[in-house]
Amino acid sequence: MLSATSRTMRTGACRIVPRAASIVTGRCPNPSPSRSSFDRLYSLNTVNARSLTTTRSLGVAITNPNPPLDKKNSSNDVPARVALIGARGYTGQALIELLDKHPYMDLRHVSSRELAGQELEGYTKRKIIYENLSAEECAQLDVDAYVLALPNGVCKPYVDAIDQAEKGKDKKSVIVDLSADHRFDDSWAYGLAELTKRSKIAQATRISNPGCFATGAQVALAPIVDLIGSTPTVMGISGYSGAGTKKSLKNDVAYLTGGVLPYSLTGHIHEREISHHTTDVAFIPHVSSWFRGIHLSISIPLNKEMNSRDIRNIFQDRYAGEKLIKLVGEPYVKDIQNKHYVEVGGFAVDKSGKRVVICATIDNLNKGASTQCLQNMNLALGFAEYEGIPLD
Repeated sequence: MLSATSRTMRTGACRIVPRAASIVTGRCPNPSPSRSSFDRLYSLNTVNARSLTTTRSLGVAITNPNPPLDKKNSSNDVPARVALIGARGYTGQALIELLDKHPYMDLRHVSSRELAGQELEGYTKRKIIYENLSAEECAQLDVDAYVLALPNGVCKPYVDAIDQAEKGKDKKSVIVDLSADHRFDDSWAYGLAELTKRSKIAQATRISNPGCFATGAQVALAPIVDLIGSTPTVMGISGYSGAGTKKSLKNDVAYLTGGVLPYSLTGHIHEREISHHTTDVAFIPHVSSWFRGIHLSISIPLNKEMNSRDIRNIFQDRYAGEKLIKLVGEPYVKDIQNKHYVEVGGFAVDKSGKRVVICATIDNLNKGASTQCLQNMNLALGFAEYEGIPLD
C-alpha cells in the first residue's frame, strides 16, 4: 500500500547523457563476404567503429541526436498520484498492469461509465472502485497526473475543466491524452520520445500519446527522411484489439479468421499523423484475427542510390542506445506480442538502389499505447525514463 504523501515538486530533467550504448540486433543474416572492406569489418550484432567519411557522405548524423535520458531524468522519489479516465478498454487494462508494478506510480482513481461501482481487478497496491466521473469531478481530484484513455473526440470537456481548475496555479498536473485529439496541437508535446526531443516531454504538462500504427511507421521512416524521393506507401495489419471493445466486423474474430480485412483505405487518422510529424505517406490499414500486435511493410522511394548495409548503418547510428527499439533481420508480428519495444528490419533495397522496403512490428497495446504512455509519464513526472517498463 502506498502512502498518501504528496509528490515533491518536479525539477528540470538533466539533459547531459553518457555516450549511447550499442544496439544489439538479433535474427540478422551474416555479412556478405563480397562486400567492401568497411562492410566486412561491420558486425550485425554491435555497432562498431565506422568510417566517418562513409556516414557523412550519406548526409546523416553518426550518433543518436536524441539519446535516452534513462536514470538521468530521475529527480523524484515520491509516488505520483494518478487518475485513469476511461479504464474499461484494452489499453486501460494494459496500463493498469504496468502501474501496478511501477514503484512510484500510485493509481488513485479509475473512471468508467460501464464499470462504475465494481472493484478494479489486477491492481494490488490498494482497493479501488470504478467511478463514473464527470469532467468537472475529474478536475477536482487531488492527483499529479491524468491519463485520458477515451475515444477520439471525447477529451475536450475533461481537458477544459482541468485547465480551468488549475488556472493561475504554479503547479499543474500532467495530462497524457491517449486519443488523437491533441496529436496535431503544437501546444501539446508529442510523446514519441525516440523522435521528439526528450527534454521537451520532460518539461511538459500536456502530452499527446502517439497512435499505434503511427509510432511503428515513424520509427521505421524517421532515420532516412532526408533520403526519401517521393511518397512512401505504408501497409499495416493489426490484431483486432486495435479496433477496441465496441462490437464491429473489425473485432469479430469469427469473421476475421482466415482473412485480412482492409478498412479506411484513404484518409486514416494515422496517415494524417505520420504525415504531420515525419513525412507524407500513403497509409493502407488492415485488421486480422490475432489479438494484439501490428506488422508494417513500408515501400520507400529514395532520392539517391543506396544499398541495404548503408540503410541499416543509418538506423544503427540513429537509434544507438534506445532500449525500446530493436533492429532485427525480418520482424515477425508473433514475436512482438506482449513486448514493449518496436522491432525494425527488412532493409531490402531493389536492384535500382533507389527503393527500400523496411518492416516494423509493434504491440499496439504496449509501445503502441500503454508502455508509451508510461514512458511519457516517467519523463514528465521526474522518474527514470524506463522505470516500470519491462525491457526483455
